[in-house]
Amino acid sequence: MAIFINRAAGIVSAVLLLVATGQASAKLTTAEADRLGKDLTSVGAEQAGNKEGTIPAWTGGLTKAPPGWNRENGYADPFADEKPLFAITAQNAEQYKNQLAPGVLSLLRKQPNFRMLVYPAHRTAAFPKDVTDASKAQATQVESKGFGVQNLGDSTIPFPIPKNGLEAIWNHLMRFTGGSIEGDVNSFPVRSNGTYYKIRMHGARIYDRNMDQRTPNRLFVAKASFTEPVELRGTIFLVHEPIDQVAESRSAWIYNAGARRVRRAPDLGYDGYNDGSEGMITSDQFDGYNGAPDRYDWKLVGKREMYIPYNCYKMGDKKLKYADMMLKGTVNPDYVRYELHRVWVVEATIKSAMSHTYARRTFYLDEDSWAVMIEETYGARGDIWRVALHGQAQYYDVPVSGYRFGIVHDLDSGAYYISGLDNELKSVGTYNVKGRLLEFQPDALRREGGTTH
Repeated sequence: MAIFINRAAGIVSAVLLLVATGQASAKLTTAEADRLGKDLTSVGAEQAGNKEGTIPAWTGGLTKAPPGWNRENGYADPFADEKPLFAITAQNAEQYKNQLAPGVLSLLRKQPNFRMLVYPAHRTAAFPKDVTDASKAQATQVESKGFGVQNLGDSTIPFPIPKNGLEAIWNHLMRFTGGSIEGDVNSFPVRSNGTYYKIRMHGARIYDRNMDQRTPNRLFVAKASFTEPVELRGTIFLVHEPIDQVAESRSAWIYNAGARRVRRAPDLGYDGYNDGSEGMITSDQFDGYNGAPDRYDWKLVGKREMYIPYNCYKMGDKKLKYADMMLKGTVNPDYVRYELHRVWVVEATIKSAMSHTYARRTFYLDEDSWAVMIEETYGARGDIWRVALHGQAQYYDVPVSGYRFGIVHDLDSGAYYISGLDNELKSVGTYNVKGRLLEFQPDALRREGGTTH
């Protein structure tokens, strides 16, 4: 399944939010909210397609499985018979540069194995009606103040018409991901010489609405344990993620199998590097972006039409072997589908009094799901350092728009880190499971850890 936890997933125009002064952004007016479900979709996307017809109108998304579909065999590709319209390579990239992120252009120039197969666009993203109804009903009440979101209610799209970059990022952080998801996923650090190894985790991320006991100011709880490789087996992580990060910061714990004890894990956030990542991905890069946004100034640049990884069912084919996917420098491009979609562009610049591995970042958010589809990170010298691609798929039985995979490319070293794969696993992730608060406490880590030895 898609990236459902990855250690600490979740929350974790040109207007700058004046968070330093504590100013709250203005709530939506009734007139603005009335646009939802009319010229804008219920999540704030443009209902109409583009004038060229290369981006279609949104007509409800994909909410039915292909005929004969069996969930245990993975998610069937409803567009399996389609052929690519064209391929973008280093040789012809210049003619498509207006629809390519700068980081993607860099990948095309630096990685001989990287190319983009472009298919017809399908706006498949869709969510349950009660989810979109709740977001629309709350749209005139939600507001941001500092680094917190107030009056959220049960909304999962707090700012369908964002007024600034932080509001757009909040939409990503709080977007509906199925209520909860539990299952196994594999990740692979792939070194510059093409060698790699497998990391397997079992985890669950359960939003407060799916817990047996509701907790004030709680967005979700998450727990994950390593099952491979043997060096990491038995390590367990627990996260309690708040809504208002002014009132309360993220709480995280780790059970260390060697020491057989639970300790606080403050490095599960920001630019902490996690076990098994070989330093290629920071904690706040999982799930597109997660965590408190207080170290950056956020700018809403506007919208662009861009080729992004979309409807990437082929990457989840249960018949596909990992050995066929992992190439030197990037994943096999034959299995990645790109489509033209509209994205929100958000820039994050490090505050002068703050520190982070990444001095600047650019995020490209799908207008139909608010998920980060592409991220560019910049080093202290101002050059693009890493480029992340997050492939979308619509899980039509939930329904929810989620990640099929995530890849972070290091342009300097030529290595990459790919996560969220379940191809060689018999199971698929389960959505909308219910959780017991008792099982997501530090004491539960001790009990679970004792069974892994």
